[in-house]
Amino acid sequence: MSEFTEKPRWMQEPSLKDIPEEKLDFLQKMVFESKELSQKELLPFLMALAQRSRSANITFSTDEMNTIIEAIKKYSTPEELLKMNQIMKLMQRRK
Repeated sequence: MSEFTEKPRWMQEPSLKDIPEEKLDFLQKMVFESKELSQKELLPFLMALAQRSRSANITFSTDEMNTIIEAIKKYSTPEELLKMNQIMKLMQRRK
């Protein structure tokens, strides 16, 4: 993110202080890029995203993911929570 761009509120959550900023930036881009996608478009998007994360050598531990999800939920609208739940269900099916 640009040094002139203020971080989203969820990224400023104290519980995230031990997670590298490049991981948080990657997730912020994912959230921004997936915002307007339909449910039908989500799965191909997530598959491409998984490839990008591998290419960028970005991985998340279970603890990191749980901490990040809780931080994002604090600042999400009901519509964003619904989209997040859809994404999480799709990701779990892929395992």
